[in-house]
Amino acid sequence: MTNLSQFSKVHLVGIGGCSMSGLAQLFLHKGYHVQGSDAKRTPFVDSLEKQGIQVFIGHDASNVGKSDLLVYSAAIPEDNCERVYAREQNILQLERKDALGAISQTYKNVIGISGCHGKTTITSMLALINEYSKLNSTIHIGGFVDFLGGGVKIGSHDTFITEACEFVESFLSLCPDIIVLNNIDDDHLNYFKDIEHIVSAFEKFVNLLPENGLLIANTDDFRVKKIFDAHKGNKISFGLNNADFYPAKIVYNEMGYTEFNLINNGVDLGRITLNIIGEYNMMNSIAASVCALQLGAKFENIALALHDFALARRRFEYYGTKQGAKVFHDYAHHPGEIKAVLGGAKKYPHNKMYVVFQCNSYSRAKTLFTKDVNCFNDADIVLVPDIFPGREKDDGTVHAKDMIEAINNSGVTAHYLAEFSDINDYLTKVLLPNDIVITLGSGDVFEKTRNLID
Repeated sequence: MTNLSQFSKVHLVGIGGCSMSGLAQLFLHKGYHVQGSDAKRTPFVDSLEKQGIQVFIGHDASNVGKSDLLVYSAAIPEDNCERVYAREQNILQLERKDALGAISQTYKNVIGISGCHGKTTITSMLALINEYSKLNSTIHIGGFVDFLGGGVKIGSHDTFITEACEFVESFLSLCPDIIVLNNIDDDHLNYFKDIEHIVSAFEKFVNLLPENGLLIANTDDFRVKKIFDAHKGNKISFGLNNADFYPAKIVYNEMGYTEFNLINNGVDLGRITLNIIGEYNMMNSIAASVCALQLGAKFENIALALHDFALARRRFEYYGTKQGAKVFHDYAHHPGEIKAVLGGAKKYPHNKMYVVFQCNSYSRAKTLFTKDVNCFNDADIVLVPDIFPGREKDDGTVHAKDMIEAINNSGVTAHYLAEFSDINDYLTKVLLPNDIVITLGSGDVFEKTRNLID
């Protein structure tokens, strides 16, 4: 692990991203001179500049200046001019995950929120509980949270709460004292060989816990339960049934929002009322509650924070209306996430549900959306544009039309509409008041969604 004490001036390439902008603020809080660059302005840049962090728009070797450490995001290639300059000047370079791991070493207590789905929501819930309970923890989130004005909360207490991402096994750079393990699914198959490889990564992560560490796990997930059962250290389970913490007297109100009593080994701790949809968010709130209780939060503050909690941006986010129909967007891009979001949306008052899904990679389309596609079963109509390439190149082996065929074979009506302008034209013809439109995807779908609303 890199010792950060030897550096004083840090340059972050890709600083405008959510995680990188949060990392920049962590470095600033630790007393480093911080600067960075990005290809374009993002919503995070203004906040960084207000804190005195210089941000260059556009990449240029001269941006690096006299920095003695360069941190780059996974999206920045080796031939980036700033990285090339750093190599030539023998400036140490750290990938984002390694920098996050190194800076987490400067805290006494590290809590890693892990799982293939729900990390951002659980960590955001913990951030609001942290505020209401005055825990003063530092929190790093991989999404934009409105009440934080970004993705980081700098606290005075020596506790660090962060999303622990499984992609390229980046969470193995952390040294966690508490791990929340929410679920394990077949995601990121452009890196992982198969589901066994993914499970192995999570096993390695859990094995990082020290002897006095704590594993908090959702044992409804059978892969998580195997890891939980095998873990010899301190552990707490949560789930719908047969767990240390579980919900009781569950009620969905007329908006599809959840109310429930939180039970701990038969003891009723009290009632939690959420103002967000879905059973999956109920389980996310239980994960956050269990973790917060271990950090010393009182249940009444937890319940109040969860009642006031609004989802991070791009998590069933309301964008506006089109011809009287409400338009939402969600970051969901994996079948498990899509199924959960649409299952929750089914309880939201509506007539017809139109779903627009843009897959964010060719490898994900090929491995997850061309066979046995049943995650759209709660939709009335699914509209699929061309695949968003992301970091990949089209090798011609998969097309959005292959996804359409698989969705139609599942019994749900799906249409291929190459461009969002075509989708807009289609929706203009069919939408009625009280319908809902849900756009899904992790690419630039959220930007294109704004063009769909009136």
